[in-house]
Amino acid sequence: MALISVIVPVYNSEKTIVETLQSVINQTYTDFEIIVINDGSQDSTLDVLSTITDSRLQVFSYDNAGVSVSRNRGVENASGEFIAFLDADDLWTPTKLESQLALLQSHTQAAVAYSWCDYIDDEGNFLRKGGHANDAGNVYKRLLVGNFLECGSTSLVNRQVFESVGGFNSSLLTNEDWELWVRLARDYEFVVVPEVQVFYRISGNSKSFNLTRHENTRLQVIDQVFDRVPAELQYLKQSCIANFYRYLVFKVVDAPQNNFNGDRSKSFLVSRFLWNSLLHDKTLLQRPKLLFSVSLKIMLLALFPSRSPRLLLEHYKLKLRGLRQSVL
Repeated sequence: MALISVIVPVYNSEKTIVETLQSVINQTYTDFEIIVINDGSQDSTLDVLSTITDSRLQVFSYDNAGVSVSRNRGVENASGEFIAFLDADDLWTPTKLESQLALLQSHTQAAVAYSWCDYIDDEGNFLRKGGHANDAGNVYKRLLVGNFLECGSTSLVNRQVFESVGGFNSSLLTNEDWELWVRLARDYEFVVVPEVQVFYRISGNSKSFNLTRHENTRLQVIDQVFDRVPAELQYLKQSCIANFYRYLVFKVVDAPQNNFNGDRSKSFLVSRFLWNSLLHDKTLLQRPKLLFSVSLKIMLLALFPSRSPRLLLEHYKLKLRGLRQSVL
């Protein structure tokens, strides 16, 4: 029986799954098993998995049911005392499991260890830094205003505690990780490894890029979460909603590519996101440079609906810098 079970749900992941699993196999800590849950893949994912010969790898196939059900199924098939979740297109650095396990074993009051993540594109190129949060101990209030763990691949969780709170909410198709972290944080402490140990892949084809669906689903999850929050903490709901709308805005304006296929109306959608963020939290008005930059990128999205606002702005900045140098 391995001490750690690594749960990897896969659905049509033929392009990334080998690199993802290799980042697990390359861990400095070796007492683990890899539980891959094939969630009804229709591509050659299973054929690709058959080429990996590591004895710690187990593959289970089911009809498609979504990521929450797949992760719970992974835990049902696991033997480890600790559970690590990894999405099929994300990557770990070699010390991820070793660092997190050591931290949990030295802080027995904690149930979850997490690490920092940075963002990469489809080809594995660096996009941007993550939030690099340092929150530890009782993080319940902090989680209520936003998911500082950032993605589902950053954590190592005590299995007994995971099962005691009921695992992932199988009715959720997105935001399931944040909802679980909130339930865990009500009664258990978190610890952090202050290092980038996860690379989270941003893809234009990812489920979360359907902005309208992502908005509607997240607002429903926020309502569900705050239905169980004590009255004295209900005031945090406004900040939670504001932070989510701010996330949606930056997801578009700072994306490495534009996936709206020239649809100029999407700029109005992003403008609405920015307005809703300001309605729920006006602190962004105290940062005029940032607000101006965001507004400029939204304007560029309206003018050039097939281009990335971030890349366009960088392009014009370079041109302006070159013009200044030529004049000087």
